[in-house]
Amino acid sequence: EFHPLAETNWAEAWKKHSQPISIGKRLMILPAWVDPPASARSIIRINPGMAFGTGTHPSTQLCLQLMERYLPAEENVIDIGCGSGILSIAAIKLGAKHAYGVDIEEESIANAIQNAAANDLSDKVDFAQGSIAEIGSGLFTIQQAPIVLANILTHILLRLFDQGLESLVAPSGILILSGILEEQLPELEAKIRKHQLKVIDQGKMDDWVALVLHR
Repeated sequence: EFHPLAETNWAEAWKKHSQPISIGKRLMILPAWVDPPASARSIIRINPGMAFGTGTHPSTQLCLQLMERYLPAEENVIDIGCGSGILSIAAIKLGAKHAYGVDIEEESIANAIQNAAANDLSDKVDFAQGSIAEIGSGLFTIQQAPIVLANILTHILLRLFDQGLESLVAPSGILILSGILEEQLPELEAKIRKHQLKVIDQGKMDDWVALVLHR
């Protein structure tokens, strides 16, 4: 069936339904245009633009919950496929020293930089277009970190392992993977064993799974 729709600014219309999201014990994701409620939680302001990462998706929430549990204080973080920059910004809010995020999409990097500025964290995060190879070739001042984040779909995670994902994790460090559908878990676990990493924890929400790996 076909029905005429009145001319609408959809970009503005969807904002009316955006609400603060409390995640874990310490974080609250707040749409950048919403006034913060009274809360003791750390506020992360996000304007998603064209990038993935508003805080509503289970994969993002799982990753944030595991970060709260495992993120070491005053250490560097690498964020692969940073999207809106939400994980890098959250890492700083949770006590990380500095976050370095990469994404292959130019629009995502521009959006992540804007979100870092909206949270007054431009001096604590660096975003650049690229992936594992670019980090290894000196894109940033670091090439490894004690904690590495990758909230990307499973078929891309599998490819990233073949490109040396574990090489970004410092010895005895932590790799948090999210964006995994439960039915895809066996294939990913086989890849993890092949690269000699150990699963030490996991989270689940609906059909989505996130893993914590130890190098």
